[in-house]
Amino acid sequence: MPTYEVEPIATVVGGHTQVQDDYQGGVESIIRLDDAYPLETLQGLEDFSHLTVIWRFHLARPEDVQLHARSPRGNLSWPATGTFVHRNHRRPNQLAISYPRLLHIEGRDLVVTDLDAVDGTPVIDLAPYFQQMGPRGPVGQPAWPGEMLDPYYWADAADRP
Repeated sequence: MPTYEVEPIATVVGGHTQVQDDYQGGVESIIRLDDAYPLETLQGLEDFSHLTVIWRFHLARPEDVQLHARSPRGNLSWPATGTFVHRNHRRPNQLAISYPRLLHIEGRDLVVTDLDAVDGTPVIDLAPYFQQMGPRGPVGQPAWPGEMLDPYYWADAADRP
């Protein structure tokens, strides 16, 4: 199988300082574009409300990868599911995709909120989020992701928009 080498295009600055499973909402951070890329590469991005950000779990170790079925977060009331059903650092390439809200751009700094990456995270790629490229038709899933992720962005109902 071929391998691919990628270089980060940006780094997360500020925001979350430690890895945690929940309460990712309402925190501002910066995606700082590397100096190798001209500012012109961001032209027009300010017209979009959300970004698609691909980033690497840089604090994870290769030995964290788990190639077997297991219950999410160790909760046995949720079914054991395979590696590619989980969205965490235990995946083979330890990559993540997030959809933060773009608040504004200041030079090389994309100021965002609701990015679930920590300070220092390498950003592999980014793009504006296009509604037309999201899922088509109804989205289906079992009940357990909704139960598990209910507190993902908000600590309690009073914090929710």
